[in-house]
Amino acid sequence: MTTIEAPPRSIIVVDGNEAAASVAFRTNEVMAIYPITPSSPMGELADAWANQGQANVWGNVPEVIEMQSEAGAAGTVHGSLQGGALTTTFTASQGLLLMIPNMFKIAGELLPAVFHVAARTVATHALSIFGDHSDVMATRTTGWAMLASNSVQEAHDFALIAQAATLESRVPFLHFFDGFRTSHEVAKIEEISDDDIRALIPIDGVLAHRSRRLNPDQPVIRGTAQNPDVFFQAREAANSYYDVVPDIVQATMDRFASRIGRRYHLFDYVGAPDATEVIVMMGSGVGAAEEAIAALTERGEKVGLLKVRLFRPFSSSALVAALPTSVKTVAVLDRTKEPGALGEPLFQDVATAIVEETQKGDTSWPVPPRVIGGRYGLSSKEFTPAMTAAVLSEAAKEDGKRRFTVGIVDDVTHLSLDVDEDFDTGRQARIRAVFYGLGADGTVGANKNTVKVIGQETDLHAQGFFEYDSRKSGSMTTSHLRFDDEPLSSTYLIEDANFVACHQFEFLEKVDVLRTAEDGATFLLNSPYGADEVWNHMPGYVQRQIIAKNIRFFVVDGNAVARDAGLGGRINTVLQTCFFALVGTRPIEEEIVAIKETIKKTYGKFGDVVLQKNYAAVDGAVAALSEVSVPDTAEAEDGMKELVPAAAPDFVQRVTAMMLEGKGNLLPVSALPVDGTFPTGTTQFEKRSIAHEIPIFDPEICIECAKCALVCPHAAIRMKVFEPEALEGSPESFKVRQFRSRELPDHVMTIQVAPDDCTGCGVCVDVCPAKSKEEVKHK
Repeated sequence: MTTIEAPPRSIIVVDGNEAAASVAFRTNEVMAIYPITPSSPMGELADAWANQGQANVWGNVPEVIEMQSEAGAAGTVHGSLQGGALTTTFTASQGLLLMIPNMFKIAGELLPAVFHVAARTVATHALSIFGDHSDVMATRTTGWAMLASNSVQEAHDFALIAQAATLESRVPFLHFFDGFRTSHEVAKIEEISDDDIRALIPIDGVLAHRSRRLNPDQPVIRGTAQNPDVFFQAREAANSYYDVVPDIVQATMDRFASRIGRRYHLFDYVGAPDATEVIVMMGSGVGAAEEAIAALTERGEKVGLLKVRLFRPFSSSALVAALPTSVKTVAVLDRTKEPGALGEPLFQDVATAIVEETQKGDTSWPVPPRVIGGRYGLSSKEFTPAMTAAVLSEAAKEDGKRRFTVGIVDDVTHLSLDVDEDFDTGRQARIRAVFYGLGADGTVGANKNTVKVIGQETDLHAQGFFEYDSRKSGSMTTSHLRFDDEPLSSTYLIEDANFVACHQFEFLEKVDVLRTAEDGATFLLNSPYGADEVWNHMPGYVQRQIIAKNIRFFVVDGNAVARDAGLGGRINTVLQTCFFALVGTRPIEEEIVAIKETIKKTYGKFGDVVLQKNYAAVDGAVAALSEVSVPDTAEAEDGMKELVPAAAPDFVQRVTAMMLEGKGNLLPVSALPVDGTFPTGTTQFEKRSIAHEIPIFDPEICIECAKCALVCPHAAIRMKVFEPEALEGSPESFKVRQFRSRELPDHVMTIQVAPDDCTGCGVCVDVCPAKSKEEVKHK
């Protein structure tokens, strides 16, 4: 992407889903939706905007219809398009696959439309909610044009480019960007205005689409059945429409550049003009690759990167024209796997394009370049600049691998490349912050607001990315925030943080939270212990890291501050305020004003009481923040919990334990079952120990209904009935009551809670019908 001079526009801080949905909502009249991770926010936002009465660029409120399946949503889109309405949907993974039958029909009938896809892994040996290109690649035979966005800004821009191009060409477009890595990344972007949209959408295309609608006043027949005598010819009749799509897309991109100022091409090249090794790829990995290419070219290496924008229809001439004439090896990276194929989709297209253009004599290469292909990033597997360097190093070898993987250790088929983890681009954002929290404790939400506050209230560029666990609530989340004076394109996790926050004290015994902290970093710990006593409660390995890395150490009892403010376990506002106080992008007084304004926007709909509680948490946070005086020596034992007992089965010791320790990325191919068959009962070894409060059995008022055990979502409560003799040797604190039953006379009963399995959700307390007559609210 290059930029040209353009009038100033509004700056907004949004994630990739909102960036795409914003344009889709304003350029359509009907949206048929069905939620599926990670595309759900697009449909949810569209539904919310419609309910608020927001209009599209033509002054009409779009109709948003939630169906009962993705197949129903696709059918609704198809019918609506035949009615002449501008219509879209949002989907991913299996949801997109369920739309394939209708996609064939929509393309076959040349109905202009855009589907916006947060590209996600298709379930094979296992389900994954995370991102790669396996879903969109499964649709490439449907006849849809396919446009790939590499960043949040591009998701915003290409949503408009796709809409304009489909109306001009009549070929439907699938606009996709990487699930989670782009769909959930929060970034500071330039907003496209309604006037921009109206200027770039071809109104003639809209009117032509209207004129082709099924209309009883001008009846026609569509969707007929055809015999062999004419079907083949009819399929070939649309060729001319597809032949001109690349030119239409490029012309649309040119008009976009003239109006907006950001210039795109079907293929954009960056790197040395005389590069001998060039990577070809599309999607969010481009950011990490481009950063590596910039560093390598500064060091004098002849390498480059070709970004793919329009994947279908694939323009061979545009690809070859964008490649340097000096290239000797082209390394194509695909974020998908097609078992049994000669190569993955992008690799096959690039290889075919180079051969065909060379045979036509339309190239100036002395010798056609060698084409090699690799897989990376399946299911959101991390892709870094170091991996980019490894691919280029392999491409430079005369006997390098023609097929490879990068980012894993393949000790079975030996396709993986060795990666030099010490490779450093030298590109560091001014603020690099990592936060460890629990799903549903508000950490992610607070960090999203932090990115918005800094992005919108300062001149700094802002980026936030969030690592989720597929189990969501109650599982660990890791937030990665970058802020810098220069634009940010680092689409990979932070490994050299100058600020680390741990929002759950118990993580210190399970996760090496200071692994990413650089020398001199700031460490903020949510701790039940004050600054004068916390050191003695910390594991020794954490103490040694703090001393060795010269870390400034701060604590705050976020849970106490949140409770005093009436927020219960929602510590997000407290820790967010402490971050601003410690990072200091502006005076803390200004930051507090901005935080409270963001709180008002986020929680204002819940009423003034909620707002006042959050405001109180903000004010209490700064007062409760304290710096710890770090001793010169660490005397405590290591303290890292043994997550899996020595008596656990072999598979649990080798595989499950690594996953529980957050080291699953280190497992080699040979450690994993080939068909996804795992032994049962492995979750018994996962003791999360995350509850700050757990329910206690009160035998005096229990009515033996067993509802608590029935509703516990984590099966952490057991009701047992047994003979009194079994109590022999039990501790005095063990609570029982006489069990009332004709079938089991003279038996006793107890209810036990497994503290390490309980999440403290409180469902059991809510459902308990037994209430104390002496103490209010005691159940």
